[in-house]
Amino acid sequence: MIELKVEGMSCGHCVRAVTEAIRGADPKAEVAVDLAAGLVRAETSLPAARVAALIEEEGYKVAA
Repeated sequence: MIELKVEGMSCGHCVRAVTEAIRGADPKAEVAVDLAAGLVRAETSLPAARVAALIEEEGYKVAA
């Protein structure tokens, strides 16, 4: 399970964009986004660095 703090997510579009970005690279990924907490949790075979890069490619900032 990968858990990342993500800045800039505020709506359903953000949830879809992040979810689709991760599932585009791993169609079997289970993705949960908590907008209030700014967290993305993903059960995926991808490494955490790749998940973070996919999220940042969508225009969001992954906190260090």
